Amino acid sequence: MADVKVEIVSPERLLVSETAQSVTVPGAEGYFTVLGEHAPLMTTLKPGFITAVVGGASQVYFVRGGFADVAPEGLTILAEQALPIAEFDPNSIDADISAAENDLAAASTIEEKSAATEKLDAWKNLKLEAAQVAGTAVH
Repeated sequence: MADVKVEIVSPERLLVSETAQSVTVPGAEGYFTVLGEHAPLMTTLKPGFITAVVGGASQVYFVRGGFADVAPEGLTILAEQALPIAEFDPNSIDADISAAENDLAAASTIEEKSAATEKLDAWKNLKLEAAQVAGTAVH
């Protein structure tokens, strides 16, 4: 199976530029895995964790939204924010959870409440996922 060239770029820096056996990405519709010779694809990203398998070892990165472009040349991630897992603080999600709770409390229509609930659930799920990825206990 062919490898895939992966680049993860944030506004601050080029975080990754290497060849991986596989890369799992948090797409807007759910996580997907890119292998060599993947069909072309472009999608938005939701906040989550990218796992790149390089040389048999997993490298994990947090991304806060952005875009993923799979092309014959490889996978390019243009992230709003990207950090290696070692630099990621799971408690940084708490502010996003609080903001989503405020949005839900302020919602007045069914549509607004539904959207706010979906956003709140997504941040809470990411908090649980972050605890698992970081190897900390979930309470």
